[in-house]
Amino acid sequence: MICSHQNNIIMNIKRIFGTILTVLGIVGLIYAGYELINKSTAYTTLAVAGIIGLIFFSSGISLVKNTKDEG
Repeated sequence: MICSHQNNIIMNIKRIFGTILTVLGIVGLIYAGYELINKSTAYTTLAVAGIIGLIFFSSGISLVKNTKDEG
């Protein structure tokens, strides 16, 4: 009984962490896109922000998608 409850808590934490990663990824991608549209000259910074945003977004989506509800 206690193990099942702890498992549900861990699943909820995974979903929350996945949501946070997804939101951070969206913010990074929007930032990179906005700066590219405004013709910023810091291409290296924008590339890093875009790549990290893409990694965060994809890992957050997969974490939320692959976390199964047990109960």
